[in-house]
Amino acid sequence: MNRGKLRVALVYGGRSAEREVSAMSARTVAAALDPAKYELIHIRIDSEGRWGRELAQGGAKAALGGAELVFPLLHGPYGEDGSIQGLARLADLPCVGAGVLGSALCMDKHAAKRIMRDSGIEVGRFRSFRDPADARAAWPEIEACLGTDLFVKPANLGSSVGVSRARGRAEYERAVARAFEYDLKVVVEETVVGREIEVAVLGDRALRASLPGEIVPRDGFYSYEAKYLDEDGAAVIAPAALTERESEACRALAIAACEALCVDGMARVDMFLRPDGKSVASEVNTIPGFTSRSMYPLLWEASGLPLPGLLDELIELAIEGHAERSALKSAPPAIR
Repeated sequence: MNRGKLRVALVYGGRSAEREVSAMSARTVAAALDPAKYELIHIRIDSEGRWGRELAQGGAKAALGGAELVFPLLHGPYGEDGSIQGLARLADLPCVGAGVLGSALCMDKHAAKRIMRDSGIEVGRFRSFRDPADARAAWPEIEACLGTDLFVKPANLGSSVGVSRARGRAEYERAVARAFEYDLKVVVEETVVGREIEVAVLGDRALRASLPGEIVPRDGFYSYEAKYLDEDGAAVIAPAALTERESEACRALAIAACEALCVDGMARVDMFLRPDGKSVASEVNTIPGFTSRSMYPLLWEASGLPLPGLLDELIELAIEGHAERSALKSAPPAIR
């Protein structure tokens, strides 16, 4: 495509608990984007929701700094949930990654699990609660249906923020209280025994999956600290040591999950590979991290697509998708 430098708005930070991860991702992406191709507009949103460029009063286009394309790196609520995607749609700008619907569905772990399960994709057993008292009172049912080794998570956060592993009732009640500090809905999941596998997905109608990678946490739980703060918190293996059959099964599951959840552009699909060889879907992240330890860019690097080329392709996908939507009719035919 022949054009001058493309004005790309990197939008990062934000009001969610993952804003520091977002800032790290933005630094990595900014360093990898070719300055001969792109003019970058850095828009950092602070923890109070204030935008770094004083342009928000002029409407959506002004709020995005006169950009020609939006590259959102907002992890969690107020960004990964369809919010920034909707703003870009209103501003009639291409936006990297999944659209409004796919972003919103994947942000809510409860909704995503229900859709994957109803689409025939195997997921671990789970329950959700909107009230702490209801969650505590449900312990006998939780114990009977899900067991006593559990993960308790805010429904709408990522990066393991607010997530706890609970073994027994006392730990469960503490985990419930902690998760409700971060969200109005909490998901309780059984612990699935298996290897933690992640697959990166890229594309539009023809999605393709990277080679799978594996996370091996030092303490058995891939916490926020293990992901971003402790260099020795987990081994990140890209690609994973899998048989060809296991690898293809994991890649097929990743694509099926994205199709079920209306996700295109980019996503990282997390799953477990059980000892019996079956893959169990965990969650789909529509704005995966781009830090030096993040699986999404590492997996594409291992699959033969280095970060600069990956970013170029993500931007081209956004431009092509926007052009297709712009060509659609927006009014009914004239009545004669």
